[in-house]
Amino acid sequence: MRPETEEHLAEIVRGANGPLSVRGGATRHRPGPGEALTTAGLTGITLYEPGALTLVARAGTPMAEVEAALAAEGQRLPFEPMDHRPLLGTTGEPTIGGAVALNVSGPRRVQAGACRDSLIGVRFVDGEGTLVKNGGRVMKNVTGYDLVKLMAGARGTLGILSEVSFKVLPAAATEATLRLSGLDVAEAVKAMAAGLSSPFEVTAAAHDPATGETSLRIEGLAGSVAYRAGELTRVLAPFGTAEMLEPETSTALWTDIRDARAMAGDGDVWRLSVRPSHAPDLVARAGAEAALLDWGGGLIWLRLPEGTDLRARLGGFGGHATRVRGAADVPPEAPVLAALTRGLRERFDPRGLFSPALGENA
Repeated sequence: MRPETEEHLAEIVRGANGPLSVRGGATRHRPGPGEALTTAGLTGITLYEPGALTLVARAGTPMAEVEAALAAEGQRLPFEPMDHRPLLGTTGEPTIGGAVALNVSGPRRVQAGACRDSLIGVRFVDGEGTLVKNGGRVMKNVTGYDLVKLMAGARGTLGILSEVSFKVLPAAATEATLRLSGLDVAEAVKAMAAGLSSPFEVTAAAHDPATGETSLRIEGLAGSVAYRAGELTRVLAPFGTAEMLEPETSTALWTDIRDARAMAGDGDVWRLSVRPSHAPDLVARAGAEAALLDWGGGLIWLRLPEGTDLRARLGGFGGHATRVRGAADVPPEAPVLAALTRGLRERFDPRGLFSPALGENA
């Protein structure tokens, strides 16, 4: 099923007799139970006001179309959305609605926040086939702000997104990356913390244990980038001599980190969200074939042999672990959170049309 209007989408949901397997561009999708329904027909940018830093697009609009429109005006999505195709081996085109459904956020999250922090409005069809409008189309309108945030990362379990609204930001004139070599994970986390806590506006910080390389990015006007890079070099001096990468090399590096290309190869891939200070211990305990730290150590990618139960291997820890490549995986929830989740689903999807998708779309 491929609705091309919100009215048709609502009609399909009202007439559904069983679960729906919802997808956008199918780049983050694991086929789940139920009849396939794609939002690929709900396309197009419906409002773009560069002066107001506001963009509104239908959920099935390809991410490339959104990014091209913004780039033409010297603007960008602040949250640097990941492209899951290299990691999952999928094809198709990522959509803006898919990014919202998974709250997809790249390396710039440490400075600009997650996808949900840029989202200012949503339109979606709930499990009863009702069109729900929440939030606004301008940055100052915060009506229903909590519901807007709720839809980001809900994985389509509360409703099918039909339109999303964002605040956008000017694109950086240039960028530079400072790279340290030869650090272990513990020292790398300390170096990234030093850079991120400095006043020099680091917009990304990552570490690759396989190469021992630790990278920190600075963006902005050329003069500002040059000055801040010099100052940041001094901040990082206790950890070694930092090499500065040229803008083109820097851009390519962060695209690879954003898309977790270090996780290429056979096996399951897990994504951990943790306190950066806990990262060295968790990486050591995981015994992974490959690892990558982003967000200053707050995000850990791990590649392990197929079927590995990472949660059992790690035991209890303060954070979340989700298998994003491998067998469909539903992270366990604490009893209080599970009760809250159940209540939300009963309110938005009383017939259980969308809930089976939890853990199926990645």
